Amino acid sequence: EGFCDLQHTLQMAKRTKAAGMKLLLDFHYSDYWADPQHAHMPAAWRGKSMTELKQALYDYTKQVIRALKDQGTTPDMVQIGNEINHGMAWPHGYINNLDSLAQLIHAGIQGVKAVSPSTGIMLHIALGGQNDESRFFLDNIISRGIQFDVIGLSYYPRWHNSLADLEYNLDDLSSHYNKDVIVVEYSH
Repeated sequence: EGFCDLQHTLQMAKRTKAAGMKLLLDFHYSDYWADPQHAHMPAAWRGKSMTELKQALYDYTKQVIRALKDQGTTPDMVQIGNEINHGMAWPHGYINNLDSLAQLIHAGIQGVKAVSPSTGIMLHIALGGQNDESRFFLDNIISRGIQFDVIGLSYYPRWHNSLADLEYNLDDLSSHYNKDVIVVEYSH
């Protein structure tokens, strides 16, 4: 499937681990960079039913994690999707269909855990200073049984309000959900 250059991923993982760093792997589940405006599923998955899509997402995730583990570079943490507050693997995983989105997130998590039960799971949303939207997304995902370890946020002042709003959101999400919150994307 053309949406991941697995050899490049394996090489980067070797370099990261050799440098003594931890490895965070971000699955975009797209042929291109995924963000809140672009999260289309890979062409290889188009036309699949929801059941087939969940299986493909699970199999792909498991395959990549297995390849990394086999070379001794198991990720310390994995992002299931990138900036997924509008969903992932569109059209099935649009935010307006939270049940389907949650099923896809679950399939990705299960693909990771099948190979590496101790790898942490991050949900990454692009809502740095937007507390109401952050809570809406997380409450809906959690209410659908999704279990994860860390909340990841993007913070771009142009779209995500002030630094004070970011600080408030970080504090609120951390205390409300009792989870670590990390700013994983930033630019001014």
